[in-house]
Amino acid sequence: MEKLSLEQKWELIDKIVKKTISYGTYRHTIKDALGELTVRPLTGIPIAIAVLYGFWSFFTSFSAFITDGFMVKIFDGYWLPWLQKNFPGGLGNWFYSLMVDVGHKENGILVNSDSCLESFGVLTSGLFVPIGIVLPAILIFYLMMTILEDSGYLPRLAVLLDNIMHKIGLHGYAIVPTILGFGCNVPAVHATRILETKKQRILMMTLVAIFIPCGAQLSVMQNVVPEYTGAIILYLLFGYFTFGYILNKIIPGRSPEMLIDIPELMIPSARNVLKKLWIRVSSFLISAIPLVMLGSLLVGIFYLSGVIDFLSRIFEPVFVTWFGVPKETSAPLVAAFLRKDLAVAQLKGLADAGVIENVYQMISSVVLVSMYFPCLATFIMILKEGGRDFVKAILALFAAVFLYGGLLHLIWIIMGVG
Repeated sequence: MEKLSLEQKWELIDKIVKKTISYGTYRHTIKDALGELTVRPLTGIPIAIAVLYGFWSFFTSFSAFITDGFMVKIFDGYWLPWLQKNFPGGLGNWFYSLMVDVGHKENGILVNSDSCLESFGVLTSGLFVPIGIVLPAILIFYLMMTILEDSGYLPRLAVLLDNIMHKIGLHGYAIVPTILGFGCNVPAVHATRILETKKQRILMMTLVAIFIPCGAQLSVMQNVVPEYTGAIILYLLFGYFTFGYILNKIIPGRSPEMLIDIPELMIPSARNVLKKLWIRVSSFLISAIPLVMLGSLLVGIFYLSGVIDFLSRIFEPVFVTWFGVPKETSAPLVAAFLRKDLAVAQLKGLADAGVIENVYQMISSVVLVSMYFPCLATFIMILKEGGRDFVKAILALFAAVFLYGGLLHLIWIIMGVG
């Protein structure tokens, strides 16, 4: 067979194309125009701000409506009084304190708590936090996340943020584990697999574990310190980018460019949305409820045995001198290693009692709780995903917490309020 020249090959290709491909008339639709507007910086950034603001507003409004309107009334109005009346032992009994209510003193007399959030029992706050506070927040978060994902908007958001994320050694698609982290850090760490290099995955796992508060923390913040939640989120996001930039310079490795296929905008399928929502919410509850109840049990045991008080006395100089918070916050901050939601609730109690005297101390304390050691499930996931680089991720985590906590204290001192 005679060998074809390059020109003959192209002629053959043209003949095949003419016989196999038919061309239609392209019509520029409204959907196409909207899709183009979402990726152009001049119009895409305002759209992104509007979408994220709407996301946050709907998330907080819905979760607060369900928690305050229904869950609080059920748990505090029926479940807690029933347990306080019928559970054996009563106030002062160690088993009753672990399971139902530690109580609080009024005029030197130990009395029952008025809410599940303040009782700190396994069957009260241990159930109220994941079901009454976290579940409504997780439900609406994952619903909105799935809609953004299936509508084709999430890849567009990744394109818009690509230049910013490159400043910290990541690329635009790192927004996916970041947003997932606001729901739960466990799937966020798992989602770091979409990043190409080991450096990017270590960097992303570290930033998510430190600076991205999960839905449980956000929900408790919204319920007990709503007036400070916005400021706390801003401090954490500032730390996310600041330490991302520093860690990018320290951690060796490469950060490749992003290659992404941008799908057309579409109306999400209700069946697909509900299926994804069920998978995500059910997997969260299977892991969350047992871990929160276990955390409640361990915190209760450690308090009753004096372990929390012992550790708080050891770490008190660090908390007071370096982080600039009152010594009374040492116990909640130590307990935050096991249950961050419990620690935030205890900090709110200290603020109501006048121990935490100003906004600076409250914000600093809650920021420290949010940055603290990741929850048990996230810790296990980092170990699983990080492998041999697990130690590097944990060391980076501790260094960031220590340095950023001290920096936050310094900022407040310079402002004259620390």
